[in-house]
Amino acid sequence: MSSRILLDHGSGGKIAGRLIQELMLPAFENPILAQLADGAILDLDGRRLAFSTDSFVVDPLFFPGGNIGHLAINGTVNDLAMCGAVPLYLSAALIIEEGFAIEALTEIVKTMGAAARTAGVTVVTGDTKVVPKGAADKLFINTSGIGLIPAGVDIAPHRARPGDRIILSGTMADHGMAILTKRAGLAFETAILSDCAPLNRMTAAMLAATKNIHVLRDPTRGGVGAVLNEIAQSAQVGIRIYEEKLPIRPEVAGICELLGFDPLFVANEGKLLAFVPETDAERVLAAMQQDLLGQSACIIGRVTADHLGRVLMETRIGGTRLIDTPAGEQLPRIC
Repeated sequence: MSSRILLDHGSGGKIAGRLIQELMLPAFENPILAQLADGAILDLDGRRLAFSTDSFVVDPLFFPGGNIGHLAINGTVNDLAMCGAVPLYLSAALIIEEGFAIEALTEIVKTMGAAARTAGVTVVTGDTKVVPKGAADKLFINTSGIGLIPAGVDIAPHRARPGDRIILSGTMADHGMAILTKRAGLAFETAILSDCAPLNRMTAAMLAATKNIHVLRDPTRGGVGAVLNEIAQSAQVGIRIYEEKLPIRPEVAGICELLGFDPLFVANEGKLLAFVPETDAERVLAAMQQDLLGQSACIIGRVTADHLGRVLMETRIGGTRLIDTPAGEQLPRIC
């Protein structure tokens, strides 16, 4: 590692991974943390709980399709849902810079309340700190949450198996490009909106169709490409995806191409990846497509017993491309 923290240490890339592996895991070593899932899975008196925490530092605070309040609630709800849990209770902690406008804070907090009601969760505790002007950038939010995991559900990154089909719930890169266009003041004919949304109702429908789901992940920082690499390495399997199957809005694809971004590595905030045995894949896909947030869901690839720990993509022209984990984040402070 470098002698000082870089912005890339907060990304979903290789540099962030080294920080976790070389500093965080040795300091807090335990088998629960070592799973490196979206949340911790805890067994308490025979009840299985999911527990997750996340901090939100997005810039700008308000963006097309939402604001930091949406991210704070939905991000933790989704992390719990990716454990197969039913999200129940959240905490909310705010670090506010001196001089921040009460009007903006009111709008953000009201948004958090509305987002919690939409997701069916309750904010039951919290904390507020104010720091001197210049000691923080306007507003940072941390949310933590707990949820119950139904009996028979066993979802974790290391459970991917050869033969699994990989399902993506919708179009890639919407959130990252919405943040970029707002931050840079770019204007296009078609507005690009963040996909920030709670995924727990869709995951509940998927688990109602079958509990035989091996992995769920929401591809936030680092995008689809980084998350697929994490799963391939965790489960020590190979992953093969198909470029022609990857869903992306034409306007988002156009902006990514114009500005030199690879949509595979751009953040999402309302999409999920599901690894499902071939026998159950179509049933899960149908359940996803019946949900408003999963209407564009499709199978984008499969798990193999070859090229262990690596992700390959079959290109439109018939070639094969290695999808490697990026060193850092293409676009910083997207959540």
